[in-house]
Amino acid sequence: MGSVATTEARVAVTAGILLATVAVGWLLLPRAVRATERVSTRWLERFLDGRGESSIETMREAVPVSFGLRLLVGVLQLALFALAAVAILALWGRFALVVAVLPVAENALTVGAQAFVSLLLVGAAYVASDVLEEYVEDLSADSDRITAHQEQLLSRIMQVGVLAIAGITVLGIWGVNLGGLLVGAGFLGIVLGMAARQTLGSLIAGFVLMFARPFEIGDWVEIGNEEGFVTEITIMNTHMRNFDGEYVVVPNDLVTNQAITNRSREGRLRIHMEVGIGYDDDPDEASEIAEEVLAEIDTIANNPKPYVIPSGFGDSAILLDLRFWIDPPTPQARWRSKATAVEAIQRRFADAGISIPYPQQTVTYPPETAAGDETVERVERFDDGGRRSEGGDGRRSGRSGDGRRSDRPT
Repeated sequence: MGSVATTEARVAVTAGILLATVAVGWLLLPRAVRATERVSTRWLERFLDGRGESSIETMREAVPVSFGLRLLVGVLQLALFALAAVAILALWGRFALVVAVLPVAENALTVGAQAFVSLLLVGAAYVASDVLEEYVEDLSADSDRITAHQEQLLSRIMQVGVLAIAGITVLGIWGVNLGGLLVGAGFLGIVLGMAARQTLGSLIAGFVLMFARPFEIGDWVEIGNEEGFVTEITIMNTHMRNFDGEYVVVPNDLVTNQAITNRSREGRLRIHMEVGIGYDDDPDEASEIAEEVLAEIDTIANNPKPYVIPSGFGDSAILLDLRFWIDPPTPQARWRSKATAVEAIQRRFADAGISIPYPQQTVTYPPETAAGDETVERVERFDDGGRRSEGGDGRRSGRSGDGRRSDRPT
């Protein structure tokens, strides 16, 4: 620039710089940016292989592509015009002004670059978290050893890790003292840990459930006093739907501290029922009839076959224990099989003359009770004035030898 001595030459060079800047900034630069965007989009789609499309579409809806491209073109045009202005000032011998403005421009450029890189990192972390979630889903679909609960926890852990790395990197870009921040976070973690022991207990119990796997989503379980189907397992809670259609949420720390009965794990369930027959009836005949009835019910499995055994002596009947299996185990199959068995057994027992006795008691008196043992009943009388007077009613009550009481006048 210093070799251009004459004013005419400087004017010509200035005009050339302006024309070149306008040609590049308004004609070539937008086309180059759009071509770069198309190439990078195709490369990104091939690299992600169909993953992360939802997050990319969300980012496109939040920040439209046209707006992003215009913003990028504007920034590049501004940088190009700034370079052209520096060249023109140097041409006309005003480079001292450039040196004076350079620190301010350098600071502005640094802040702008930091902001751009920070936004780029946050967007990349968002897309990467979605890509990792879809990758874990594909891995879980190809493997039977990864459950839905483990899939969810792995996805959340990986997403939190990616976002944490992006956040730490952004803080480092802006010059935040990470050492002091980590010390403060450590003290804050101690305070929060003491104040939220139950929450942390549920969090740890969630990881225990992930590796122990006592139940899966969709299993029919009984946890403490709650029984129903597992609908969702999160890091903090286990969600169930009971048989009344109620939505039940059980904290994971309570789940791990209670007995868990999983009725779906083995793929079948044995049902016990009890029926009583009269002491005058034949237990073997009643057992055969009951087994035949159970074998004819559609909801009862035939392998293993149902069987009936006399299990004990009741107060009023001989007790028969009915044992049969349902496959697959569902509450509907359990209720339907028991209801059908009760109706069919009652009908077949009646046809065979086998009684199902009512509960009854036989009351006897000891033999030393004398026939002449008599007691006098005390009754209350009221006179005409409403005053009460007590005394015998003139009747004697005695018990006969068979234990029955008789009343006779004296």
